[in-house]
Amino acid sequence: MTNPYNSNGSSLPLYPLHAENLDHWLRDAPGNQRKWLQASGFRAQPGELCGLPDGNGELHGYVFGMQNQGWLYQLAALPEKLAAGNYRLVADWEPQQRLQASLGWGLACYKFSLYRKPSKEMPALVLDEDIAAQAELLLAAQFLVRDLINTPTEDMGPMQLADTMVALADKLGADATVVHGEDLLTENFPAIHAVGRAAGREPRLLRMKWGNADHPLLVLCGKGVCFDTGGLNLKLTNGMRLMKKDMGGAAHVLALAQLIIQAELPVRVLVLIPAVENSVSGNAYRPGDVIPTRKGLSVEIGNTDAEGRVVLADALAYACEQDPDLVMDFATLTGAARIAMGTDLPPVFSNDISIANDLVIAGEQEEDPLWVLPLYQPYNELIKSRIADLSNVGKSAYGGCITAALFLQHFVTEETDWVHIDTFGWNQSARPGRPVGGEALGLRAAFNYLRQRYG
Repeated sequence: MTNPYNSNGSSLPLYPLHAENLDHWLRDAPGNQRKWLQASGFRAQPGELCGLPDGNGELHGYVFGMQNQGWLYQLAALPEKLAAGNYRLVADWEPQQRLQASLGWGLACYKFSLYRKPSKEMPALVLDEDIAAQAELLLAAQFLVRDLINTPTEDMGPMQLADTMVALADKLGADATVVHGEDLLTENFPAIHAVGRAAGREPRLLRMKWGNADHPLLVLCGKGVCFDTGGLNLKLTNGMRLMKKDMGGAAHVLALAQLIIQAELPVRVLVLIPAVENSVSGNAYRPGDVIPTRKGLSVEIGNTDAEGRVVLADALAYACEQDPDLVMDFATLTGAARIAMGTDLPPVFSNDISIANDLVIAGEQEEDPLWVLPLYQPYNELIKSRIADLSNVGKSAYGGCITAALFLQHFVTEETDWVHIDTFGWNQSARPGRPVGGEALGLRAAFNYLRQRYG
């Protein structure tokens, strides 16, 4: 797709304006522009746009109405309304405000073009030099998440996800390895194998490493369920329709690793992605089965549709074996999180509440909100099994995102700092800067937190 940013050539100015300042602005404006705006009925409402004539009646630029709060989406309504060409923001804003607004512009220009060419050539924003590099890196990471999630499973199954990671590792100067098929059993990843064995495409564990051996180790685990039928506990049509997005956690950790490496943070990065399809066939794992895990804990399968936590169990156990400074996982894990928090606000869990709180603050700084939910230990009673160490589902639907997080905690050692983000990874409805489809939710919050922790 066309780059939504530019640094060369002539450009038309964009002037932001609050509705309450309109009358004052009109008093100082050239007479022809004042008359034009009054005749057009422009009231500087959020997202409203109006052209401005110069002294010869030619187009001088545009004035637009500002949002009432935040900076990220201040420009997001404009790209769809403007013709192709170059534009520049003319505003006395702080660098972080200009960065956020420029990122929102870029997000609004996103088009998923793998199968169909965009119908409109999007305009480009000329970036100020002090924010250009950071805006481009943040946008590229968010586009990576969107593209990976939006790609249908036929073209983004476990093998293609592995190929994507290998290509990314080559670009970033990282090392990549893939454990697949029966080798998962040989290398002691039995839970990943159990969930993915029924699919026509073999399950895999994807690993990417980067960094200096003297630096602290950061492990990023991402749920990579490339499609989730629900297994033998088969989903209904509406529940299955969007399940190409169930590898959204994997998309987030790949994009986060890209940001970390490009920023050259003083950490070692290990990315772990259990990549599977949860399918139905004669050898599918069953409700009532008891499966082993890498940590040695046995898991009774109460529902084959609660597979994400099962594959993450092996990844988290392996992560903790590496003596990490921090383990962070992203997963499109539970519908219960959406019931509790809606689709835009991912809950964050941590065995260190200060880390969770700092993540929320980091998200507020980036307009990428998170919300802390508790690892409420009494709810461990809900995931006890009569015949195994754990059940992969709670005894009731209540508190489902908490019981899922508690399940994961059983595979994290007590001395390991751990964060779990239950993200949705999808925009349900179109809003400026947020088209329907795959979305990065929690990505910039996590990167901001990691910059503060390690930078």
